[in-house]
Amino acid sequence: MQTDPTNYRSPLAERYCSQAMRSNFSDQKKFTTWRALWIALAECERELGLAIASEQVDELKRNATNLDLEAAARHEKELRHDVMAQIHAWGEQCPRARPIIHLGATSCFVTDNSELIAMRDGLRLLRAQLVSTMKVLRDFALRWKDLPTLGWTHFQPAQATTVGKRACLWLQDLAHDLEDLDHAEASLRFRGVKGTTGTQASFLELFGGDHEKVRELDRRVTERMGFAKSYGVTGQTYPRQADFRVLQVLSSIAQSAHKFATDLRLLANRKELEEPFETKQIGSSAMPWKRNPMRSERICALSRFVISLLDNAAHTAANQWLERTLDDSANRRLAIAESFLATDAVLNLYLNVASGLVVNPHVVRRGLLEELPFLASEHLMMEAVKLGADRQDVHESIRSASHKAARAIKDGEPSPFRALLAEDPVLAPLAKRLDELLDPALYVGRAPRQVVEYVAEEIDPLLERHAALSSATSEVKV
Repeated sequence: MQTDPTNYRSPLAERYCSQAMRSNFSDQKKFTTWRALWIALAECERELGLAIASEQVDELKRNATNLDLEAAARHEKELRHDVMAQIHAWGEQCPRARPIIHLGATSCFVTDNSELIAMRDGLRLLRAQLVSTMKVLRDFALRWKDLPTLGWTHFQPAQATTVGKRACLWLQDLAHDLEDLDHAEASLRFRGVKGTTGTQASFLELFGGDHEKVRELDRRVTERMGFAKSYGVTGQTYPRQADFRVLQVLSSIAQSAHKFATDLRLLANRKELEEPFETKQIGSSAMPWKRNPMRSERICALSRFVISLLDNAAHTAANQWLERTLDDSANRRLAIAESFLATDAVLNLYLNVASGLVVNPHVVRRGLLEELPFLASEHLMMEAVKLGADRQDVHESIRSASHKAARAIKDGEPSPFRALLAEDPVLAPLAKRLDELLDPALYVGRAPRQVVEYVAEEIDPLLERHAALSSATSEVKV
């Protein structure tokens, strides 16, 4: 069906996020989840003795996925209440069961519980993308564990590291995100069957004052919907800090992705690393040679959006009045779904970029060799002293040569530092050993071993635990 070009459409849904995440926050998923909740409630109420006929429950089940959204929209226009509109529309499909739909419940029974289900399922979708991205970075780190590269602090040349060791920094961020995600899902509770202000008064009345049956109803519905626990107490809604805790994980994933993408953008400027660039891809409409890191830039853009929404969740939690206020409703319809959709898009891009990372070893080596004589100064000084030179004379020779070299570089000339070292009479004993002494592999410390140890001790156990999830693929449309 052709879309109306005069209507606004969300770029997250149209351009960026996966079909699976769009489906998770779709009307189809939401309203069928509402019906699943109403069925679970009716079944459990019947099991515990309320006058609900099996035929009524069966009728609900037969029409569980037979949504009539047009009828619901007509009812909502008249009633101005989305939950009652769905009840009326379903009641028309299920005339025998109509009297017992939503029995004893408040709107938040379906809205809050379905949102918790959507967040739980959304976390599971993100986990698969996260694990798959980690697997790709793990393999990348091991492949390039021995390739020396220039390390940076303050974006100024510092000590050498390796390409694989740097990838472990990205990998470690995601490993912590995975642990946080696992904890967030395990900590997520069901709102359960709590009634209008959380007192369960309506259910206590339905069960003739039997507190244990009301508690058992809560337990059964919670278990039937796939949760281990419900909140011990609620107002009309579940605690809105739960949203903050979940979105906090999404924000952390976005922070990790932003760090990776920013590093890649910096390295792409040096032509050391590049994101995938397709045969017919255009970098600029005006500059045909451009290879802009557009996917990494998009990761940063969408990550910034996710990070900003965490503040929204914090304010919503802080501004809940007493048992409930409705100023969270429209807000949360946007913030929760958009956070998940955008994080899904970020991880789609991250997986795509990480899977096609291009390393240019010759450029990496050249960049390190230009700075290596500076980085190796202390080592060269110690070696010269071992051969009998005066430490203070050696220090002065290296200092003087480094300043001359720095001035030449700033004047646009190639670095003459190595030649100056070779020509200095004080450093003459080192002249024939400069190739040996300026071998980049001497200056990476334990970086190659750190990669192997870190992957074996921390990453592989995590990936093994989630082995079934490591084959996700990305869906990058543009």
